[in-house]
Amino acid sequence: MNAQVRPQAVERRELCNALRFLAIDAVEAANSGHPGMPLGMAEIAEVLWRGHLKHNPADPLWPDRDRFVLSNGHGSMLLYALLHLSGYALPLEELKRFRQLHSKTPGHPEVGVTPGVETTTGPLGQGLANAVGMALAEQLLAAEFNRPGHTIVDHRTWVFVGDGCLMEGISHEACSLAGTLRLSKLVAIYDDNGISIDGHVEAWFTDDTPRRFEAYGWRVIRDVPGHDTAAIEAALAQAREDCGAPTLVCCRTVIGHGSPNKAGTHDVHGAALGAAEAAATRASLGWTAGPFEIPGEIRAAWNAREAGAARQSEWQRRFAAYTQAHPQLAAEFERRVRRRALPANWHDATVRLLAATVAQAAGIASRKASQNAIEALQPLLPELLGGSADLTGSNLTATRSSVAVRRGGWGNHINYGVREFGMSAVMNGLALHGGYIPYGGTFLTFSDYSRNAVRMAALMRQRVIHVFTHDSVSLGEDGPTHQPVEHASSLRLIPNNAVWRPCDAVETQVAWQAAIERHDGPTCLLLSRQNLPHFVRSAQQLDDIRRGGYLLAGSDGPAAITLLATGSEVALAMRAREMLGAEGIASRVVSMPNCAEFDRQSADYRATVLPRALPVLAIEAGVSNFWRAYAGLDGDVLGIDRFGESAPAAHVTAALGLTPQAIYTRACALVQGKRPL
Repeated sequence: MNAQVRPQAVERRELCNALRFLAIDAVEAANSGHPGMPLGMAEIAEVLWRGHLKHNPADPLWPDRDRFVLSNGHGSMLLYALLHLSGYALPLEELKRFRQLHSKTPGHPEVGVTPGVETTTGPLGQGLANAVGMALAEQLLAAEFNRPGHTIVDHRTWVFVGDGCLMEGISHEACSLAGTLRLSKLVAIYDDNGISIDGHVEAWFTDDTPRRFEAYGWRVIRDVPGHDTAAIEAALAQAREDCGAPTLVCCRTVIGHGSPNKAGTHDVHGAALGAAEAAATRASLGWTAGPFEIPGEIRAAWNAREAGAARQSEWQRRFAAYTQAHPQLAAEFERRVRRRALPANWHDATVRLLAATVAQAAGIASRKASQNAIEALQPLLPELLGGSADLTGSNLTATRSSVAVRRGGWGNHINYGVREFGMSAVMNGLALHGGYIPYGGTFLTFSDYSRNAVRMAALMRQRVIHVFTHDSVSLGEDGPTHQPVEHASSLRLIPNNAVWRPCDAVETQVAWQAAIERHDGPTCLLLSRQNLPHFVRSAQQLDDIRRGGYLLAGSDGPAAITLLATGSEVALAMRAREMLGAEGIASRVVSMPNCAEFDRQSADYRATVLPRALPVLAIEAGVSNFWRAYAGLDGDVLGIDRFGESAPAAHVTAALGLTPQAIYTRACALVQGKRPL
């Protein structure tokens, strides 16, 4: 059954042309944008949005709505036209302000800016991977919450993709996984127009895309004429039939369809048509309305508010019956999916967990401390959904309570395979969908593969947790290819990305709790392979961990120098402090697990932790430049500004000068006013 009843008074070509000319007019007004894709996909968009997409423009966050993702996000004006005409809170004035400062119609769709936009797209292929995450969330939630006679989770994820999305390697990572997990409510619609920015793609993209997706285990609907609404209708109706696999609908289209002189060329991909060609296109398609004018009958035929309200009302009736039959499940669904809230006992429970970690005083690797934290948190948070990029036994992301996600069933731990980028973007989709808090692991050095998806999570302000283990050259024999040097500093440079590098099990537990409590962005946990000693703290010091940086040792009198360190290097600083003390040089040790959080503290607090009168020696097993901001012109940094070596960990750190003796020597020089070059 179609999601909406289609008025018959208006010809479909006029409904499609309304999309086209809103896009043309907005791009012309901005003199910037991508009109080609909206012109080429208008028929596909009309058939999907008016006949198959389950949504309610009055409530863009209705939990059981279909998700729609525009992976080829450069064609954003198509989506804005759809949202405006369907009845979302996106007035015509915002379309007129396309690509202008603080408008709700930015150059590429942004979640949280435009009502009805499900994810931020633009970096090609990532929207497709986000859609895989959304479809996976739907499948897992359905298995977890639906009960016989009570289906409250039952929606699809639709995603538009272009040639560029499929050229990006992330499309292989994500779509291969989607086929393996048989995400049957995922439908990708391929805009096969044969054009990218450089021209006809046949010179650089000759993949047999249908066979590629069939090899993944997808159902493929081939050779759909992309401007034939009847053919599109039949293809999408077939795509809605459950075959136990995701579906790719391959639509042959002409980019810039309707433009007499630019259709089918790369000239229409990423530039305004120009006044003359816009007028010629109006004449060619018989569109007589002026710029940004939509005739009343066309606007009425597009409006989906009444049909959407009816669909949501019917779901609310079913959810009320579900609440009567399964009140505890319904309350959990409300908490996790609708309110995205932590359990009521979260604070008291986590206070107890931290106290237990302190009491254990375990000298263990922070990756093991992370596993212990996950083990303790899982009973509190059934929404924790873990995984690893084929390194589960090294990242320690699975616990005794972990259940592997397999095709068609429920689980809380995903074997992503060697797909770091795909994993990270799929986690973004899981977080965007709601109902789960995703976390996934790989080695810190492979955060390079994940980086753009981490950046997108930060831009979208999504709660995604990255478990990056083997965080320094101390992983040893694997050598410089696996030894991260620049990675911690690189991740810290991403705005709105929380980076924790804990020095022991206690800081690791605090970092995990902070990551879960954070609702407005991702968190990266940088964790050691080697064991780290436990440090004794006062109650105040335990509280101050949350501040990102705090005085760990040296509060009992005047000092000559501050040793500032993170992660495994805190232990080195503590040993160097003992050596300095033996020479009568009093020093302070500051642990700074989260630099950005420390920077947000008051000036008074920061001055008590890093007094201006004392020289600072910063120590981290990574590039030194990042730490100059804390050490200042009169301070010093002991870091690693080169790649590592293949040898046992102790030999590597000794060869690179990362030892208590080296810290002692540099500290003595600073105290004497002889800063080493």
